Amino acid sequence: MAVNFQKCYAGADAPEQCINQKEDYLECLHHTKEVSRALRIKSEYLSKTAGELEAKRKEAEVHAEGGILGLGLLNAQHAQGEGAKA
Repeated sequence: MAVNFQKCYAGADAPEQCINQKEDYLECLHHTKEVSRALRIKSEYLSKTAGELEAKRKEAEVHAEGGILGLGLLNAQHAQGEGAKA
């Protein structure tokens, strides 16, 4: 990469002619675009995963609560508690 930039800069009439080579060279040295892209991908993955986990948690809660209420366990316990108090 440095060779391409050096050749361009040596043969150019104006430094502006070598902008692409300069950007490639700086990216090769510092990896700023690569790191930025990796962070964006990680952020998207984490937000997607968090959303999916939240949806699954809510689904599991509804299923668990529906199963307990469907069996009548909570109503039976509540009625026994009132009967014992009386």
